[in-house]
Amino acid sequence: MALITPRTLSGFKDRLPKEALAKAHLLSKVSSVFMNFGFVPIETPHLEYAEVLVKQGSEEIQKELYRFKDHGDRDVALRFDLTVPLARFVSQYKNEVDLPFKRFAIGNVFRGERAQRGRYREFTQCDFDFIGSDSISCDAEILQVIYASLVGLGIDEFTIWLNHRKILNGICEYCGIVGERNVNATLRIIDKLDKIGKEAVSAELQKELSLSSTQADNLLEYTSIKQQGDSESFFKQISFMEEWNENTREGIKDLKALYAVLEPLQMDRDTYRVNFSIARGLGYYTGIVYETTLNALKSIGSVCSGGRYDNLTRTFSKDKMSGVGASIGIDRLLAALEELNLLDKKATSARALIVCMDSTYFGYAHFLAESFRRSKVPIEVYPEISKLKKQFGYANAKGHEFVIVIGESEFNSKTLTLKNMTSGMQMDKLSFLKALTLIQEDEPEELKI
Repeated sequence: MALITPRTLSGFKDRLPKEALAKAHLLSKVSSVFMNFGFVPIETPHLEYAEVLVKQGSEEIQKELYRFKDHGDRDVALRFDLTVPLARFVSQYKNEVDLPFKRFAIGNVFRGERAQRGRYREFTQCDFDFIGSDSISCDAEILQVIYASLVGLGIDEFTIWLNHRKILNGICEYCGIVGERNVNATLRIIDKLDKIGKEAVSAELQKELSLSSTQADNLLEYTSIKQQGDSESFFKQISFMEEWNENTREGIKDLKALYAVLEPLQMDRDTYRVNFSIARGLGYYTGIVYETTLNALKSIGSVCSGGRYDNLTRTFSKDKMSGVGASIGIDRLLAALEELNLLDKKATSARALIVCMDSTYFGYAHFLAESFRRSKVPIEVYPEISKLKKQFGYANAKGHEFVIVIGESEFNSKTLTLKNMTSGMQMDKLSFLKALTLIQEDEPEELKI
């Protein structure tokens, strides 16, 4: 029988232990942040009836949909995000969840797009949404969660860019671009500003939408407005736009209200700024939108984005139900942190490794391991009898911080030999409690260099 070559599909990837552990740690941290704000978890299937997903999202996403017939000849598709399943979920269980409903969901989604750095055809999203309230308090809390999540992951330099769909609609209206289809097409092109530059965007606007060069120039001038200093100065700078039309007036009013809620908080105000070129997700969003970039690696794109949507459940219910939420792109964030050398490279979840010099010591080793685990110290037992050099090499390769050696003298006296794998310092004849204390301390004095 011919052997099958082991390989993965383009745009899909395996994760080795170091990367998988790093991802698990990130997911654990952001889940903790979500729950700290009172968001509760839900789960929805990877596979939905195709009618649930078709015609949702942008035209581009629809082209990337994985759609097929299942064994029961049903028309099904893999979810491309977690927002459409949320709309279906809320409509289906509206009498079983309390409104406003604060949920988070973590799961894999699928898009048949071109694979590139930090972008895969299967990737994990971490969504958090506030459903059933129009209050600006909800929009402010979503921004707080974005901020708390990135800070919780140890990321200091980032920017949460803010915009408003009504402001973008108002700019288009002022520049003579009317009709939902034309506005959406215009803003999809504007969203390419950072990728292809003003000249290329202007050329595409004129070619695809038959705009005059003056219209294109005006559009680019206004969508290029970006907050540079404090919010008070910025809102004075754009006050002339409030006279244009109702869209710009309402959009600016909402942004002012958002800043008023954020004003008393202890967040670094330089981390959130208004940027009128942010035009993402316009198939969904009707209000404030968010897009988060890492200051040290802007080229990788947004690592957390979202916004307000007033028509979440329109496909499933006649009842209007608004919401606001965001999604952390954990895979893209992982790629960025790896490039910035900010990932923990450990290939184990255990802090310590127990090694035995004789197979008769395994029972004692597992007894010790059980005692450490009961004291909340993750630990593993090396399952073979071999030279210390090999066992220490294993500990180094996986990233254990400590090694506990059980030899004849330790076994007979029921004491331990403890080695710090970072400093190289070793201590003999320790009691279990002393060894436990040293391992539990972040910087044990006795084992410092």
